[in-house]
Amino acid sequence: MKHSRIIRVVALSVVALLLTTATLQAAPVAPAKSVDICVYGGTSAGVIAAYTAKKHGKSVLLVEPTTHIGGMSSGGLGRTDIGNKYVVTGLALDFYRRLGTHYGSLEKWVFEPSVAEKVFRDYIAEENIELWCNRRIVGAKTKNGKILTITLEDSVNPGKKSYVAVEAKMFIDATYEGDLLARAGVSYTVGREGNKMYNETYNGVQMPRYHYFKHDVDPYVIPDKKSSGLLYGINKGKRGDIGAGDKKVQAYNYRICLTDRKENMIPITKPENYDPSKYELLIRWKEKQPWRRLRDMFIWSMMPNRKTDINNYGALSTDMIGANWRYPEASYEERAKIIKEHEDYTKGLLYFVGHDERIPEFIRNEMLKWGYPKDEYVNNNHWSPQLYVREARRMVSDVVMTQHHCQGREVVSDGIAYAAYGMDSHNCDRVVIDGCVRNEGDVQIKVKPYPISYRSIVPKRSEITNLLVPFCVSASHIAFGSIRMEPVCMVLAQVSATAAAMAIDKYNGIVQDVDYKALNAELAARPWADSRKPDILIDDADKARYRLVGKWTFDKSRRCYGQTRYYTGAHNGADKSALFYPQLKEADDYKVYVYYPNQKSPSSVINFNINDGEKIHAVEISTKSLLSEDVATISKSSGDWVYLGTYHFAKGEKPYIEITNKGANGTIVADAVQLIPTKR
Repeated sequence: MKHSRIIRVVALSVVALLLTTATLQAAPVAPAKSVDICVYGGTSAGVIAAYTAKKHGKSVLLVEPTTHIGGMSSGGLGRTDIGNKYVVTGLALDFYRRLGTHYGSLEKWVFEPSVAEKVFRDYIAEENIELWCNRRIVGAKTKNGKILTITLEDSVNPGKKSYVAVEAKMFIDATYEGDLLARAGVSYTVGREGNKMYNETYNGVQMPRYHYFKHDVDPYVIPDKKSSGLLYGINKGKRGDIGAGDKKVQAYNYRICLTDRKENMIPITKPENYDPSKYELLIRWKEKQPWRRLRDMFIWSMMPNRKTDINNYGALSTDMIGANWRYPEASYEERAKIIKEHEDYTKGLLYFVGHDERIPEFIRNEMLKWGYPKDEYVNNNHWSPQLYVREARRMVSDVVMTQHHCQGREVVSDGIAYAAYGMDSHNCDRVVIDGCVRNEGDVQIKVKPYPISYRSIVPKRSEITNLLVPFCVSASHIAFGSIRMEPVCMVLAQVSATAAAMAIDKYNGIVQDVDYKALNAELAARPWADSRKPDILIDDADKARYRLVGKWTFDKSRRCYGQTRYYTGAHNGADKSALFYPQLKEADDYKVYVYYPNQKSPSSVINFNINDGEKIHAVEISTKSLLSEDVATISKSSGDWVYLGTYHFAKGEKPYIEITNKGANGTIVADAVQLIPTKR
């Protein structure tokens, strides 16, 4: 009975949506294309799904409603939200390895939008994947629980009513909005469930455990005069009860790419529809809490080549709280208006901070150092074509991932991937409480890696049997906030396409019948590149190839690689070491990397001994450079692989990589070692 209320609401939404395409359903369009697998949505997940399907020997069509390829991963989100790199496997890891190759490192988790888009387009070109751009779904023909065809229209010239149909054995909805699953009649929900539905505590209406409006800010156009109306960006409604469900959606924004390199910079000029009154709330907030620096209201992360990934921060920033509630189920025309409103607001905010005389001069001068990069988004006036749709529709299937799965109180029996980012929701509302402005909906709860159910990416058997959904998965609002990160969605995309191929070949075209154990075996048998020597990963959990000397402290820190690590402090006269044994079956040349987690009070140096089977090579690294602010170094969120050199290792038991506490004047960690073959 838990799902009944959601399904009744969803059913009405689906009926309304299907009515808008009744003409198409009544007069089907003859299929113009027939393929094994049709992937709808050219997001990061869509590209990986199409590439995977082609690798499995299937005919594939990738359909993208715009011309932008790669979704948020090439749309400005260059500082990857990970949680724990342990969960990033397969082609998702290959994506970050390809970025690493571009920048001259093993992996790269901080990158420019244009570089990411090139990598995605390389995937498409390598497998000669057929790509249709500017085609969006307007209908789906189903029969006996299967999608037979989807009908597409020209999204550039929709008024011409030029329809085309695509027939496929399998469909993958890789959109951020869930448009295909909705048109196919699959149950879904929008907004926040009440806590009572799944016995959660972080769902529904939530007042932040802290609030950025630290001082009371008057919400009215004329201060203290309620009849003058509310300032822009404040909802007229009342806040619901804590934990109550609603249809409100966490805020969207743009992840902004700017640069301060004058030779590559286009100045931020006054945008169209500029209205400084939209930012009056910012002025009042900073009157109460004076400016210190530009980053008071932005997460200003640096990318390579002096570019940024700017995200929301503080009481008022790039998030347009409440402006997106209608977006998930809106018509294409209404969505276009919402997207334009977000663009106008964001460009206007940047201009306002740099030019409005009420902003302190030192802040304006700091803002004016930055502009739009000439070499980014060159076909979209140097502005990201991808609005950050953090959440829209969420499928409701036989398994709904919830807070209990995120926190390990429930563990699914059919795990096919892992998530590790915290339960994260941006604000959903901005309201007046006791005569003052308050944001509502922000939740940030850290988690450890946990498995995602296969049943959460496929619909109920009673609805559709040939559809997989790697982004709009079956999850509660707060659990979705953990799962939705780009690396995990790419992993789920590879899972989806692999399951689709297996369903065609072995399971009579029914995705619900695919055995998750066989699916996991297939994923393990097909790593992220074919015909290659495998990497050798030795984690501290691998007791057969890992040995400690001396007393180390066991730790389940979220900052480790995998689930656990060991650490110890300064030397203090007691020798300690951790040894990793690759146990090679044949001699070969390998690049050696050690995983270095971000941590408090690190030793300024770490010493290693590399025994190649013939001699020992001593290596010392300085942690000061690893933990600097430079974007080429350790990610603040977790850690990174540090290169120790290339060595020719003998086969057998003798070679090892040793981490020692020799010379340590702070914490050192023994977590994981990776050997990468120099020849594939």
